[in-house]
Amino acid sequence: MTIWPPLLHPNLTGRHILAAGLILFLLLLTSRSEALVKPREILLGIEPEHNIFTQMENYRKLAGYLTGKTGIPVRPTVMSRYGEVLQRFKELHLDGALLSSYTATMALDALGMTPVARPVNLAGEAASYGLIFTRKDSGIRQLRDMRGKSFAFVDPATAEGYLFPLLYLRQNGIRNPLAYIGRNFFTGSHDSAISAVLDGRADLGAAKEAVYARQLAKDPALAKELVILARSGPLPPATLFLSNSLAPELRLGLTTALLEMAANPEGREVLRNIGALHFTRADKKDYDQVRKMAAEAGVNRDQGPAQ
Repeated sequence: MTIWPPLLHPNLTGRHILAAGLILFLLLLTSRSEALVKPREILLGIEPEHNIFTQMENYRKLAGYLTGKTGIPVRPTVMSRYGEVLQRFKELHLDGALLSSYTATMALDALGMTPVARPVNLAGEAASYGLIFTRKDSGIRQLRDMRGKSFAFVDPATAEGYLFPLLYLRQNGIRNPLAYIGRNFFTGSHDSAISAVLDGRADLGAAKEAVYARQLAKDPALAKELVILARSGPLPPATLFLSNSLAPELRLGLTTALLEMAANPEGREVLRNIGALHFTRADKKDYDQVRKMAAEAGVNRDQGPAQ
């Protein structure tokens, strides 16, 4: 064992030793205090719901607002695909993520994360809906018209863009949905699924109603080109999940900042950018229906859809 060198000096008195010990204690205390107050970065994952550049700009504003309220730098990072959340959490040590309903069940089951706040949309609902659509000139109007037609899904880890259309087909008597329809593929985002149907790369598509509504607001002619064939029931919207390894005071600070945004002029501006009125508390029980939906759709998260 190494002994502190000054203690070995024969001319040191007890008073010298006490003074030296006090100095060492203060140095250690100062070092520890600096470590405690040193800001750390909070890294939040964002799923590729729609145009990645617009999405990042909106979430940078949200991150900036949270940074101002918590005093901790908050940085968003877009994940390249929906199912990447588990891998990204492990590789990048994400502190949290805004997760759609199906990837949220993965985060709950595999990572033990906690849902803290979900947005209430401009219609006053804390919900998301899926749509199945086609071009008006496709001639597709009923279930029997879908047989052998090409289908643009979003990603196998989305409820609105994958689970819902499979469930719709099953609930209408189609035991093997992917065998019933023709060629199918994944576009990676909801707006890309809409574009795939618009430009004729697919006869049918599925996407979030909120993304469709944003596209429609930009281009009202969309309503003349597409027809909605089915709409899902309400699903949890993209919700902020935080890692349980994040310090409790940081989790509380982020949650409080979100829940109180609507009371702040700057917060209301940020909310408008993401299409929300305010945030409300989220609960793990919100995702029980999504697990049930996946089971009824015949989807196993590890093996894909039942054939």
